[in-house]
Amino acid sequence: MTITMEVGDIGRFKTDGDFASYCRAVDSRRLSNGKQKGENNQKCGNKYLSWAFVEAAHFARRSDENCRRWYDRKKSKTSVVIATKALACKLAKAAWHVMAKQSDYDPQRMFGELAMEKK
Repeated sequence: MTITMEVGDIGRFKTDGDFASYCRAVDSRRLSNGKQKGENNQKCGNKYLSWAFVEAAHFARRSDENCRRWYDRKKSKTSVVIATKALACKLAKAAWHVMAKQSDYDPQRMFGELAMEKK
């Protein structure tokens, strides 16, 4: 419900990356002429969507086998916080495809070969 109410018209986001950025689910980088100009960009995007997708990532990690395997693999290479935020980014991009393209959720598209593996 939070995601639906906070997004409004999904058509204002041209790509899934634009939407994920608005949801604060991507790294914030301000580069100009190859030099870093600022850090964190804490005020850019929607803080409620950021919260909602992190909560969705926690739930997905616990309840969806594909999300859990992808998260565990990411966590082994980085940290818990980065892995959670990366899963939130994947979920935000998937949500954009569901809302903007009127498509069904497809784990094969979201996780690639990892979704086809069976443990």
